[in-house]
Amino acid sequence: MQVVRLEWGTRFQWPAPALTVGNFDGVHRGHQELVAAAIARARGMRGTAVALTFDPHPARVIDPDRAASALMTLAQKAEVMAGLGLDVLAIVTFDAARAAQPAEEFARAVLAQALGARAVVVGTAFRFGHGRTGDAALLARLGETLGFEVTTVPPVEHDGAPISSTRIRRELEAGRVELARALLGRPFFVDGRVVRGEGRGRTLGIPTANLEVINETLPARGVYAAWCHTLDALDTRWPAVVNLGRRPTFGGGNATVEAHILDQDLDLYGRRLRLEFAARLRDEQPFPGPEALVEQIRHDVERARVLLDEGRGRTL
Repeated sequence: MQVVRLEWGTRFQWPAPALTVGNFDGVHRGHQELVAAAIARARGMRGTAVALTFDPHPARVIDPDRAASALMTLAQKAEVMAGLGLDVLAIVTFDAARAAQPAEEFARAVLAQALGARAVVVGTAFRFGHGRTGDAALLARLGETLGFEVTTVPPVEHDGAPISSTRIRRELEAGRVELARALLGRPFFVDGRVVRGEGRGRTLGIPTANLEVINETLPARGVYAAWCHTLDALDTRWPAVVNLGRRPTFGGGNATVEAHILDQDLDLYGRRLRLEFAARLRDEQPFPGPEALVEQIRHDVERARVLLDEGRGRTL
């Protein structure tokens, strides 16, 4: 997949581009439906399947104090998009000038002129342009004169409610990583570099990799069953028990992300890891002392083995 950045005045010339447009934070099942429709339109025209997204998220420019945390980084978004079969991810640099651009001008200058759209796929709730004044109906009318056809895709629902990035954040804030996985269509994951911690886990016989996580959004504090990869070898994964929290048994402190990788003794310092959250095991809690904590972690490990083994036959 080609990744390009769209600045003012940029123009690309791809064969018969079919576009889908959005923030795509999380690239959840609803986003995947839009991408699939754009790919289908592109293939039908022997054209180019393009997703157009924004960086930073428009809310960071329009109302930064109320902007939500991102579910993924831009690089992670590109990685997941590539796996869907897109030809191009086009990134619009979103700034104050772009925020002030009227809907009609955005459709003409960006979709038609810069990207050469022949088809545009959007959700039924799609909004665009200054003040979010443009909608799918306006886009369709503009497309008649600008040379592209508009297809609208209804929202994808789960348990009777539409899937959205906001809903996924809400589930993660509650620690419901299993439900987040159902909405995303894959496990929620975070990436980070292994840094040196206090070494307490190794002295207890339960060594952990301490991650300096790059993601803004994390699940609620607690203990989770997860899969762990190194980012340079995503085809190899290890089962893990992950603790997100402040280690209350040892007096608390700054929040940390620690992964105990099962049945491995690995030197991972400086390596970049990915944690894919499979299931929540329990809340974070204080214990009377190290012995009680170790006993609980052993129970956590055995429960994680069962849950991860049960999920091995499906996408986690």
